[in-house]
Amino acid sequence: MGESTEMTENDAIPFEVFAGFERLEGVNPIIACEPPEWAAAAHAFVMDDTVHYLWGRRKEGNYWVLMHSTAPVNDPAKVEHDPRNPVLMPSREGFDDYTIEYPFPFWNPADSKFYVYYLGRRRRPPKQTGLLVGDGDFGKWTRVCQTPVIASDTAHERQGSSHPSVVVVDDTIHIIYTGESEDPPTLCHATAPTSDPAAVTKDPANPIFKGSGEMWDSCGVREAEIFKGPQYFHIFYGGSDGETWRIGHVRTRDFRTFDPNPHNPIFSPSPDPDAWDCDGLLTPQVIEIDNRYYMVYAGMRGREWQTGIAVTRGINESTNQRNGVQLV
Repeated sequence: MGESTEMTENDAIPFEVFAGFERLEGVNPIIACEPPEWAAAAHAFVMDDTVHYLWGRRKEGNYWVLMHSTAPVNDPAKVEHDPRNPVLMPSREGFDDYTIEYPFPFWNPADSKFYVYYLGRRRRPPKQTGLLVGDGDFGKWTRVCQTPVIASDTAHERQGSSHPSVVVVDDTIHIIYTGESEDPPTLCHATAPTSDPAAVTKDPANPIFKGSGEMWDSCGVREAEIFKGPQYFHIFYGGSDGETWRIGHVRTRDFRTFDPNPHNPIFSPSPDPDAWDCDGLLTPQVIEIDNRYYMVYAGMRGREWQTGIAVTRGINESTNQRNGVQLV
């Protein structure tokens, strides 16, 4: 008998796994508003048997509020909305007095509390990053401070230091965020100790990533999402060729050297001109549920962005075994 080729939990996740995302059939978009409103900037957190979605509802005038929805882990597309929505409004005064969106929730093992880094903005840029804290009720959040924890205070962030994504490793919170200026957007890195999530330190090497060097993401990278695997940090991001935003994937161990997925872009707008996500994709958060990877993402048709979900096989799951999930 030959040796088993089954992967172990310590092996690096193959590029092919993250190149295999396919839309769930008949359920997308899973979170949507009637145009011209948007339902976007969504992020998921799996707690026990529930998937919690925090997302932004964009109203007229580019005014955003924070929303909460849930779904069972065995059917993450079966979304129900919190009757308390919106669960958080812009502040009366401060850097986020007009918009709060792009909320990224995470659990902090240092104090057993839940936190959210989020995008806050006044009527005009810059977009900056704030911090919320909660006790586990995803419909109740409190601002940790009234000032941004990631401020737009460098040349490559004059218009924005926002769109945060987080992973906690030991006693360090790693944050990936978008730097916006008059130049094309770039990806930046920062850290904070779990003992004080508001004490954010920017990486002196910022911006750490400007694109893969390929044509498809040559005109900007933005709204990246981070996922920690056994060997690498995996970064999923939106890349533009000047016309269309598609999803790419790179991996890194040190936030200095990045290995691009040879299958990039790994996820593209639907070729169906009538599809809700035919014109662009962003915000590709990857979560793991029962050895399967899901991508929660924003899709655009025309001028409106809504939220959808895609799935790929787990590390040891055959591409032909989808456990009854229909793909399209």
